[in-house]
Amino acid sequence: MDELVQWLRAQLDEDERTARAATAGPWEQTGIGEYGWGVSFSVPGAGVEADDSDQGRADAEHIATWDPARVLREIDAKRQVIAKYTAAVERMAELAALCERLKADGMDTHMPELERMTAIHRRDVLSEVLRLLTLPYAGRPGYREEWRP
Repeated sequence: MDELVQWLRAQLDEDERTARAATAGPWEQTGIGEYGWGVSFSVPGAGVEADDSDQGRADAEHIATWDPARVLREIDAKRQVIAKYTAAVERMAELAALCERLKADGMDTHMPELERMTAIHRRDVLSEVLRLLTLPYAGRPGYREEWRP
């Protein structure tokens, strides 16, 4: 799972680099222009136009929706999920070590099997959430099918 976390962090770093290199937002769909549906990049003269069609309008909306500020917020949220996952895995390892010490001291009767199963279940759920975060990057180099949920 460490390799998955490392790979996912690298994908987020690449997304951040791309978003920061783009013209700052907000990006807004500005309606029909001279050549088609327009998207303004909040810098005079900066923007794009898509075909004057329903598809062009949909493309313009999509471009405007994925402005750099929105992408950076999403990257931040994903990094927070990864941090919470990493902290939870570390805590579960500490709890597992504590259970082993209690067992070695003959005190494991105070640790019901349910608590152990709950910890395993939490780890599995967290791992599944992390795997879900990799799906948008499945087409990128380095993605492993074994990571697919």
